[in-house]
Amino acid sequence: MTSSSFVSQIKQQITTLTNPDIAPPDVSLTNCDREPIHIPSAIQPHGVLLTFTEADLTLLQVSRNVTTVIGLTPEQLWGQPLTHLFAAEQLEQIRGCLTADFEHVNPLRLSVEVDGQTRSFGGIVHRADTVVVLELEPLQASDEIDFFDFYRFVKTPISQLQRTQTVAELCHTAAAEIRRITGFDRVMIYRFDQAGAGDVIAEDRRADLKAFLGLHYPATDIPQQAKHLYRLNLLRLIPDAVYEPVPLEPQNNPVTDAPLDMSLSVLRSVSSVHREYLGNMGVRASMSISLLKNQQLWGLIACHHCSPKLLSYELRTICEFLGQSISLELATKSETEDLDDQVRLQSIQANFVKASAHCQTLADVLSHNPDNLMALGRASGLIFYEGDAIISFGQTPPEPVISKLLDWVEPQFEADAVLYTTASLGLRCPEMADYRQVASGLMALRISRVQKIYLLWLRPEVVQTVHWGGQQKQQEGVDADGLTYLSPRKSFERWQETVQMRSLPWKACEQEAALELRSTIIGVVLQKSDELALLNADLERSNSELDSFAYVASHDLKEPLRGIHNYSSFLIEDYGDQLGEEGQHKLETLVRLAQRMEDLISSLLHYSRLGRAELVLHRTDMGEVVTEVLDVIKISQPEPIEFRIPRPLPTLACDRIRISELFTNLISNAIKYNDKPHKWIEMGYVSTDEDRATLPSALQQAGTVFYVRDNGIGIRDRHLENVFKIFKRLHAPGRYGGGTGAGLTIVKKIVERHGGEIIIESAYGEGSTFYFSLGEVEHV
Repeated sequence: MTSSSFVSQIKQQITTLTNPDIAPPDVSLTNCDREPIHIPSAIQPHGVLLTFTEADLTLLQVSRNVTTVIGLTPEQLWGQPLTHLFAAEQLEQIRGCLTADFEHVNPLRLSVEVDGQTRSFGGIVHRADTVVVLELEPLQASDEIDFFDFYRFVKTPISQLQRTQTVAELCHTAAAEIRRITGFDRVMIYRFDQAGAGDVIAEDRRADLKAFLGLHYPATDIPQQAKHLYRLNLLRLIPDAVYEPVPLEPQNNPVTDAPLDMSLSVLRSVSSVHREYLGNMGVRASMSISLLKNQQLWGLIACHHCSPKLLSYELRTICEFLGQSISLELATKSETEDLDDQVRLQSIQANFVKASAHCQTLADVLSHNPDNLMALGRASGLIFYEGDAIISFGQTPPEPVISKLLDWVEPQFEADAVLYTTASLGLRCPEMADYRQVASGLMALRISRVQKIYLLWLRPEVVQTVHWGGQQKQQEGVDADGLTYLSPRKSFERWQETVQMRSLPWKACEQEAALELRSTIIGVVLQKSDELALLNADLERSNSELDSFAYVASHDLKEPLRGIHNYSSFLIEDYGDQLGEEGQHKLETLVRLAQRMEDLISSLLHYSRLGRAELVLHRTDMGEVVTEVLDVIKISQPEPIEFRIPRPLPTLACDRIRISELFTNLISNAIKYNDKPHKWIEMGYVSTDEDRATLPSALQQAGTVFYVRDNGIGIRDRHLENVFKIFKRLHAPGRYGGGTGAGLTIVKKIVERHGGEIIIESAYGEGSTFYFSLGEVEHV
């Protein structure tokens, strides 16, 4: 594209865009929040704005005041390369900054020579809409700030800020230090609330100015699109609010054919509504520094001056740096101030978890200590809703009203949201207005998305007196042409309002605690589910044992009974008158079978009683128990057996009779299933403070672990799972002295009744070791 055709196109674009038929609509009361303040296509007059292509540095747009500031007309610059303005050395400087981080290279030291006169500028570069934006501010000799000047400027303020202890002290110190550095007539710290309104929490001012400290300002004073720009551009300067905006020529970016996005521009012209707002406050110059917390706009450092005031880019950079430092200190001190709340909330969570261990249902947990949960939200009322059941605690509306509240709150949750809060329930849900004394604040927690399970905290109304900086309304004005425009309020005198139907706001830490509680509740529910699964497994095992009993009843018990019947018949038919040797033999068989039947029935009854009888726990010397068991066993075992007890056994709480039976069964089994010429059995233990690496993994975290070890026949691996099954014998009835197969089942039941666990390790042909713990009862 030639220079002449480029200029011709630009002129045509200007003609088109200045047509009143397509001019943007006036800002009115209905569209203030939608005013496109980031694309004003104009700048403030204290500098010059240029845009150019990054590839060949061709100028695209210039501000109209380029003529008065630089001495060249827009027509002389459109379509020209930057060499038309800057010398080769400075062009290299500009090209170099395009490959670097702009924050590290701004401002550039640039100069323009026009008609033999050199004019010096500070250049600020950034990208926007695929073009490069260069803003030039005239430099004064006093604007030069080197590293040592920078260090001197920030050293004292940073030290002062770090010495503060609270957020309030930090804000007052920040206001004083920023005013000292900049010389503004008034510096305020302005904090936003959740609704977007703000209040002045710190102020340092000229003595003759009225105080704004403590005043509140409505959210409409700083609309959403302005807050968005405050997050993008951390510092904003208006050296003189009384100015005529300088338009860009052409008005649109020639590359995109749309207004240039000036969000990051330091010269961007501000809304006429905002300039009138400043004028109504008696402010001629202003500067705002954004304060961020967790990447969100927390507040502003607002600087006002009663006369025009231009700060150099370097000094503004110092203020921006201090603003970022203040933001970091804000986050730190806020967390410190929230620490007490966090400790309190964590304690509540811990108590909830502790209570859940003793309760079967969530409703039981809540009923166990509702005051504890109400304290989590500093609430006066608590409502739990599950299915169709409503349980309320503290001060709450009547149940029919609660039902209506639940119907209302359910659609308030966004798709994936599980928490909803409001501090003005009566205003949002008119049906609750009559109950504002108990329910002006609501924090609703959706515990289950699938089922209707909710937990609601309620707060009462707190009537507050709020001092506003002027009445909260804007007015429409009429300009000289009779057109209506938005006019900000003209009075900033202290104005008092009584606020009703509101509760104290819900703190962020309280909302986070509610979400953590939901996770805890879900964890408890999952734990209960696991416990239920274990109970089902126990039930299944019990059913299996009942099946075994049924089998025994239909087979093992019927067989002896059938033998009794048959042999009794033989006695009657064949030996009714007299009993010879053969008769005696049959009678002995009858007695033997009857005895077996009795043994089986006795074992079943014993096993059944073990599950029902209460344990009698006493401090018991386990060494004495084992000694008594061995004394009895030795009487019936004439063959020599080596009994080893490496060290004295400990004393702990248990049911002495049951534990004596346990050792009797284990030691008797070890003797019975041993075919070695030299038999030995060892009884010992491993305490909690000893090396437990040799124990089975399932018992390494248990309390004291006892063991009974032998050098007997051992058990094959495939049979280990059958060892503790009732009436399950691994050998033929006549081998190893017979038995019912109930002994080890009874041992396992005794251990489990004590809250412990028993595990067997065995090597076939070498011997077995039975390890067991007694659970928590040992600490009784």
